Amino acid sequence: MTMMEEEEFEFAEDLEAILHLTPEVQLAIEQVFPSQDPLDRADFNAVEYINTLFPTEQSLANIDDVVNKIRLKIRRLDDNIRTVVRGQTNVGQDGRQALEEAQKAIQQLFGKIKDIKDKAEKSEQMVKEITRDIKQLDHAKRHLTTSITTLNHLHMLAGGVDSLEAMTRKRQYGEVANLLQGVVNVLEHFHKYMGIPQIRQLSERVKAAQSELGTQILADFEEAFPSQGSKRTGGPSNVLRDACLVANVLDPRIKQEIIKKFIRQHLSEYLVLFQENQDVAWLDKIDRRYAWIKRQLVDYEEKYGRMFPEEWCMTERIAVEFCHITKVELAKVMRTRAKEIEVKLLLFAIQRTTNFEGLLAKRFTGCTLTDAPGQKRKESPLHSTNPFLEDEPGEDVGTEKDENLAKPRKPKAPDNPFHGIVSKCFEPHLYVYIESQDKNLGELIDRFVADFRAQGPPKAGTEEGGAVLPSCADLFVYYKKCMVQCSQLSTGEPMIALTTIFQKFLREYAWKILSGNLPKSSSNSGGLTISSLLKEKEGSDAAKFTVDELCLICSILSTAEYCLATTQQLEEKLKEKVDKVLMERINLTGEMDTFSTVISNSIQLLVQDLDAACDPALSAMSKMPWQSVEHVGDQSPYVTSIIMHIKQNVPIIRDNLASTRKYFTQFCIKFTNSFIPKFINHLFRCKPISMVGAEQLLLDTHSLKTVLLDLPSIGSQVLRKAPASYTKIVVKGMTRAEMILKVVMAPHEPPVVFVDNYIKLLADGNPETFQKILDMKGLKRSEQSSMLELFRQRLPTPPSGADGGPSLSFSAPTPEQESSRIRKLEKLIKKRL
Repeated sequence: MTMMEEEEFEFAEDLEAILHLTPEVQLAIEQVFPSQDPLDRADFNAVEYINTLFPTEQSLANIDDVVNKIRLKIRRLDDNIRTVVRGQTNVGQDGRQALEEAQKAIQQLFGKIKDIKDKAEKSEQMVKEITRDIKQLDHAKRHLTTSITTLNHLHMLAGGVDSLEAMTRKRQYGEVANLLQGVVNVLEHFHKYMGIPQIRQLSERVKAAQSELGTQILADFEEAFPSQGSKRTGGPSNVLRDACLVANVLDPRIKQEIIKKFIRQHLSEYLVLFQENQDVAWLDKIDRRYAWIKRQLVDYEEKYGRMFPEEWCMTERIAVEFCHITKVELAKVMRTRAKEIEVKLLLFAIQRTTNFEGLLAKRFTGCTLTDAPGQKRKESPLHSTNPFLEDEPGEDVGTEKDENLAKPRKPKAPDNPFHGIVSKCFEPHLYVYIESQDKNLGELIDRFVADFRAQGPPKAGTEEGGAVLPSCADLFVYYKKCMVQCSQLSTGEPMIALTTIFQKFLREYAWKILSGNLPKSSSNSGGLTISSLLKEKEGSDAAKFTVDELCLICSILSTAEYCLATTQQLEEKLKEKVDKVLMERINLTGEMDTFSTVISNSIQLLVQDLDAACDPALSAMSKMPWQSVEHVGDQSPYVTSIIMHIKQNVPIIRDNLASTRKYFTQFCIKFTNSFIPKFINHLFRCKPISMVGAEQLLLDTHSLKTVLLDLPSIGSQVLRKAPASYTKIVVKGMTRAEMILKVVMAPHEPPVVFVDNYIKLLADGNPETFQKILDMKGLKRSEQSSMLELFRQRLPTPPSGADGGPSLSFSAPTPEQESSRIRKLEKLIKKRL
């Protein structure tokens, strides 16, 4: 290759690299300049193009014409390219010219803006010169007006002070009230002029007049309503009414002193009539205290209602002071005679007191209470089927229910501002009430026990069958009544004491009424002991619970579930009603755990009963001569027996647990977890087994698997799909049983294939399980030894960090582990029952 050819080749490669465009650029070019010319294609192939032009040898005769056309096309392209390049040169020159013109226009615009700004500044200066004189006149006018107003105020102040001193000496309180307020208002305008001696003297004269008025008014009220003596010499008068108007303008201390002296004199008779040593002072005559104040308030309205200004709220102040005095006096007399306080007497006094407090709330607003809420807040209780969410008696019966049921109700913020103003004194003696509730609840539990024994357990086929025991609802209704009553008395420590009582009797109800009535022993009627439930019964049919006993267990389970849910609601309501600082001391978790234990025990009894009923059939299966079975037939009799027991028990349990569906599902799961390992354990006892016998057992296993999968809906007209968790347990357990039988059916020659097949199907690295499989096949000891040795050799290597020894990781427990769990369960149930 010559040098020139090499340079041309390199130039072609560089040109090809430069002309290589990305797919996006190529697509854009095609959209802007669409072309059908093959030369414009991105994937242009020169060889294909030449073959298109000269498809045959004869077409080569026109090669000169084709070359001339291509050269003509090349010249046209060159002309187009030259024209475009020259055009771009001219565009650049035009752009620079346009930019220069724009810059000149901007300079001209800036010049015009500057001229406008200069003219605006000149105009502003001219306006200031024009308005300078006008502003001076405005300032002069303002100062002149202020001077005239100040002189008028000074004249009014001087004249008002003289008139005030004269009217004070004449006790013309009606005129003084209006004048004094005006003088005080005018004097406020001279605070910044107190440095002037004349102004300061006028201010001192006003203060002296106010002091003299206060002393004089207090003396007039003392004369009209003396502190000593029972006679009221003066009584209401126009002079005193006007004096109260003056007191409103004076120092608030004067007003408070008048109110204090009047109320003290008005209630002096009460302190004498209801002294501690008087018979009417005791709780049984507490109504007389409230009747007395009602008469006094009526008397005050008639005689003195117009003497005091309405904004003083004198009627309410008298009632509030009466309440404070009554609270102190009742506390004193109850401390002295604490041994005489009984529950009925205490509740009587509290009821009458709370009624009186409610009457005050209807009559007064509570504006005179220092700690009273500004407005009433109406709270509506939640309503539900649970007794702790229903309308509570004694709490504003008849008020409209709040539609917003999500808001919790806090009785500690009552809508009665007078709540506890007197009744708070009974709180130290509420231990009497708590002890009474302890006694009443004990009697209630004993009555529940007696009624259950007298009426007997609920009968199957009746409305009571499997339903919640009526005593349960009665207990929580009584709890609700006690809680509401106690919260009206106190939201402090007494509520904590009542909670302790609730906890005590919740536990007693759980053990005496629920656990205490679960079937425990075998009798002529078909009872069953816990130990017999956990042992395998061989021979005759195992003792089973009667239908009524199954119904009783289901009823106790439903009751325990209701108690569990309602106890949680009880805890929440107690926390709502008790003070916030005591909320953490309310905890009913232990009682809820107790009811959970009752539920667990009830389910376990149902499982054990059905499990024990299947034991004789399983024992019969393990004793059958499986080696001598000659042909495979229908399912074996023991399978029919198991299915019969399942069809007898499960529909009864399901119907009685219709309201607690989740616990019926738990029953099915627990029964399956108990039955399948036991079935597998009995499979291992079937030895030796022939090929036909293994096939028969495999058929039986499939029948049981089908029944277990349909267990939740067996005997039901409504077919429901079993829960996925339950189906998974059945499939997993019964598949293991099927795999065992398939291993037994497999030939043991050659041994390596048999061992590998065992490891593949069962995935069980326990040599004892493998030994049982060999026993089921009926192999001799010598053959078993070699097979076991081969088994250990063929086991996969354990992962690093393992304890050593051939083992695999399995999710399914071995029959020996299941047997150990059953023994532990037997010990646990014996301990509880």
